[in-house]
Amino acid sequence: MLLLAVGVGVTTLAACSTSAGDPADSADPSIPSSSPASDSSPTSRPESTPSETPVPRDDAIVGTVVRFSGGGRTVDVTLEEDNPTTRDLLSRLPTTIRFEEFAGREKIGYPSPGLTVEGSPGSDPEDGDLIYFSPWGNLGFYYDATGIEYSDDTIHLGSYDATRDELADFDDTDVTLEVLP
Repeated sequence: MLLLAVGVGVTTLAACSTSAGDPADSADPSIPSSSPASDSSPTSRPESTPSETPVPRDDAIVGTVVRFSGGGRTVDVTLEEDNPTTRDLLSRLPTTIRFEEFAGREKIGYPSPGLTVEGSPGSDPEDGDLIYFSPWGNLGFYYDATGIEYSDDTIHLGSYDATRDELADFDDTDVTLEVLP
């Protein structure tokens, strides 16, 4: 009987241990596991780790202005959402991201690693929105959102006042992002 009790105890302990080969079984639950990239993604993006930079809560996020500067142009984005994606972006500033034209609808750039998305709601983008598209891991300045509908993958961050022609200055340009005081 004692042998059976010891065997059950060893089996229970073995079932509670983590597998060294599976990162999803990490001993630190605060580190998110990465998921495989979508086949429709032009590039894969790793999940970001939690930021060590404290980011203010609630109203301190909403209304924050982030300046995008590059190609002789500045575009100010007013943040309108307090979500994990916005917080992750803010925690990385200042930073520089290369932007490019995409599909005659938006300017896109890829923060590396990709931003945190878990817990951030989707949106129905409009012209003048700064978004984060989670499957591809890109920020996007929408200037023609015609026909684009709600998606859980399109995370609204804020809005900007710049024309399509003004955004053209960001084509194939390194753009610096910084919080305005």
